Amino acid sequence: MNIPNDPVILLSYINTKLRDDYQTLDELCAALCISRDEIESRLAAIGYAYSEETNSFK
Repeated sequence: MNIPNDPVILLSYINTKLRDDYQTLDELCAALCISRDEIESRLAAIGYAYSEETNSFK
């Protein structure tokens, strides 16, 4: 699956998917066939980390 290249747009896209469609980051990654490590590292580069408590990147 193609995901946004721009990290800020990626952040918005992933958080929206987590809020609306998936209960965990692992579930989202499996459904979209994307690497959790890739998502986490791309968003860490702009200062965001996944919170299991809120099921979002903060």
